[in-house]
Amino acid sequence: MMRPALLLMLVATAAGAAPPESGQQIARAGSQSPAAGPAAWFTGVVKVEPLWRADASINTSGAYVTFEPGARSAWHVHPSGQRLVVVAGTGLTQEWGRPVREIRNGDVVTCPPGVKHWHGAAPGTRMTHLAVTGMADGKGVEWMEKVSDEQYDARRD
Repeated sequence: MMRPALLLMLVATAAGAAPPESGQQIARAGSQSPAAGPAAWFTGVVKVEPLWRADASINTSGAYVTFEPGARSAWHVHPSGQRLVVVAGTGLTQEWGRPVREIRNGDVVTCPPGVKHWHGAAPGTRMTHLAVTGMADGKGVEWMEKVSDEQYDARRD
């Protein structure tokens, strides 16, 4: 039986594509341009710095997302879940029907598949998190309605 990696390389070569690189690859810091978080999906000033895209070897994408004070995502779900690692500042997150919760530098947030939630910066501080997002059928997120000011300002636990 042929090994899957060899089969993939042979199919790619037969199709005229270059064989996949083997070994470690390095994407230098800052090599991918950050982009503003789209107004349709975020409230306030948000910067998204892509780190890697999902591919055949790992079915997740990664990005640093920086929220200015008071900025936040819209409500959304992840079909294959997401992990957030807060790397700077203080933020907020909320799961639908539950209280707003504070997240701090070093905290890891697990967003299970299909759970409606939002996250962003606390009112007085910028917050950056590393987002590691699972993919299902090429999709990592389903965006929903924006978080209202009343929801954002709700009593925190």
